[in-house]
Amino acid sequence: MKAVIDGAVVAEAPQEDLVRIEGNWYFPPSSIVDGALAESPTPYTCPWKGACQYYDITAGEQRVPDGAWAYPDLLPGAVERVGRDFAGYVAFAPGVQIID
Repeated sequence: MKAVIDGAVVAEAPQEDLVRIEGNWYFPPSSIVDGALAESPTPYTCPWKGACQYYDITAGEQRVPDGAWAYPDLLPGAVERVGRDFAGYVAFAPGVQIID
């Protein structure tokens, strides 16, 4: 599967390597294109996943502020709830196409 902005791929991995949580596909960190993400200072904490790290996405001429996020340090119970470790996996906001 691919995460795409304006035809530019920002992440790519086989579907079996992704994790689906609350309607979002989470891509493994190794699938992210080098230089596509830059940490954002936007704060957020999910009550069951933990502290979130937002990222600004850059792809070609396109920049999407807070267009991606990950949970680098999961709260106890998050892995059990999802059934798989997803620490550091990256999900994308609307506007980023997720395609097969």
